Amino acid sequence: MPREPLEAILLVGGKGTRLRPLTLSAPKPLLPTAGVPFLAHQLTRAAECGISHVVLATSYRAEMFAEAFGDGSSFGLSIDYMYEEEPLGTGGGIRNASSRLKGGPEDPVVILNGDILSGHDLPAQVDLHRKRDAAVTLHLVEVDDPSRYGCVPTDGDGRVTAFLEKTPDPVTNRINAGCYVFKRSVIDAIPAGEVVSVERETFPGIIEAGELIMGYDESAYWLDVGTPEAFVRGSADVVLGHMPSPALAGEPGESLVLAGASVAEGAQVSGGTVVGAGSVVETGATVHGSVLFDDARIREGAVVTDSIIGRGAVIEGGAVIEGAVIGDRASIGSGNEVARGLRIWPDVRLEPTSVRFSADV
Repeated sequence: MPREPLEAILLVGGKGTRLRPLTLSAPKPLLPTAGVPFLAHQLTRAAECGISHVVLATSYRAEMFAEAFGDGSSFGLSIDYMYEEEPLGTGGGIRNASSRLKGGPEDPVVILNGDILSGHDLPAQVDLHRKRDAAVTLHLVEVDDPSRYGCVPTDGDGRVTAFLEKTPDPVTNRINAGCYVFKRSVIDAIPAGEVVSVERETFPGIIEAGELIMGYDESAYWLDVGTPEAFVRGSADVVLGHMPSPALAGEPGESLVLAGASVAEGAQVSGGTVVGAGSVVETGATVHGSVLFDDARIREGAVVTDSIIGRGAVIEGGAVIEGAVIGDRASIGSGNEVARGLRIWPDVRLEPTSVRFSADV
């Protein structure tokens, strides 16, 4: 653990367009994940890793964050909030939020992205940053398809030699994992009030200037939960215990049934499924690896796999939902099959039929 308390900036200003329609009513970091808002997992881990003060860099539906987390005392943290009227990019958002930091120019500041679920050793990343007196230290992970991310080559000493944002011909499968440790003075050098990308401008500029950016390479659990498929997987992994989280609302297991929910005898609920408060899974229904938001109802004989079922949504008996997103209060009639990757928008009603849907509704 770090010897001194740390400060962090948490970037939560995005609109979460990849997760629509779920994010029409709430920001992505507040969507229920393993029984609590996604951000609760990051905040509890931050406190566990020695962070004492967090600044949330907000924009979209900013007021909802303060309503959810208050002053942070329930997490053992002090939380401040900064608002961006117009999105300023990653660098601009960091610079804007930095006005609420309390440390000096040489102090480390941890930057976290609000759509990353990570079990990596943050104190070890901070220790490396301090020992090498780096301008910035990046958490790096290896992935199968680095072209979707920022590709980060390093030399034999761990020094970052380039930052290649989403290049079609990656030179390494080591990518930017979205957790940075900045020297405070480096943040202060980012232009204030301007749209700035740390990935495309700040990091390449630091490297070009000959300053030290270190890579902290670790293979612990890591997931970008920005898509519905990844969001479901992340929630299930926390419930199953694959990604340990002190914020998990219960013990790890095949399912998490929240207070006020009902799972009938004879229903099959497995694969890290979360059954939200007030939700009902009737006898003979099968739900695997899914997230049921509050007050959802899965009728007798329905099958739900790897899917998200929105608040108040109803899946009638005989319907099959596989790898899909069902919006709040939507109703899927008996006989409908909603295929992988599809999204049913809020309040849509699909009448009983024998149709297999292959386009968003």
